Amino acid sequence: MTSNGASSTSSTSQPVKILMLHGYTQSGPLFHAKSRALEKALSRSFPNASFSHPTGPRRVRSADIPGFESGINNADGEVAEAYAWWQRSNTGLEYIGIQEGLAKIAETIREEGPFDGVVGFSQGACAAGMVAALLEGKMRIQGFERAEKGGGLPYPSSFRKTTDTAELIQSPLKFAIIYSGFAAPSELYSGFYDPPITTPMLHFIGSLDSVVDEGRSRKLVEACAGEEKVVVHPGGHFVPSQKAFLETAVGFVLETVGGKSWQEVGEEERVEDMEVPF
Repeated sequence: MTSNGASSTSSTSQPVKILMLHGYTQSGPLFHAKSRALEKALSRSFPNASFSHPTGPRRVRSADIPGFESGINNADGEVAEAYAWWQRSNTGLEYIGIQEGLAKIAETIREEGPFDGVVGFSQGACAAGMVAALLEGKMRIQGFERAEKGGGLPYPSSFRKTTDTAELIQSPLKFAIIYSGFAAPSELYSGFYDPPITTPMLHFIGSLDSVVDEGRSRKLVEACAGEEKVVVHPGGHFVPSQKAFLETAVGFVLETVGGKSWQEVGEEERVEDMEVPF
């Protein structure tokens, strides 16, 4: 699913394509609704921005949701409009259906990309980190080859242009924005994080997040190379929509895509006298 951002005051006319990855028990349309404030803020600086909202391939049943008590199941016991990119095994270490989930994302890249960046929330943020890593080229493929020798996941064939080539479905992403993200905990998935992810990444962590605590989010931060860019907001498990946090995200994209420093962002597009919190 693709939606175009509304035009308003512009910092750059450069077209920007952004892949939006929803969280566990959400869907593409639902994440679009929950991230409208972010998309609107980005569209003020990039009036030619477009946003793609794929939906994970796995339908989620109420039994798969801890603490689920509502009666919104359909006849098959599935929760209405609840999807996932993968599901955890009973041990919590293995991601069931991860290749299928990544293939769905790769299909979106082929059909609607190439993308400049990715935004992910919760499970979608974990997936966003994986996608950023997978598109980093030869060094990443070699990392997966080393991991596979130790029993790790092989490099997903869906991210290759063809099955018999090292050429990937697109060039590396310019940025990733991570909300309530985390790294896959098992050594099975070490290929995503070794070598460290080099794609510029901005992490938002909720100080009151009881679903993905700060320790889990920090594992993904630690898996990234370069300067840490972390924003801790005084909220829980959601995409913060306060102006300060929206403009921090916009400033990050302007730096990575638009080639502007934070100081060059117009006063009408940021919080007055705000300092970027990283």
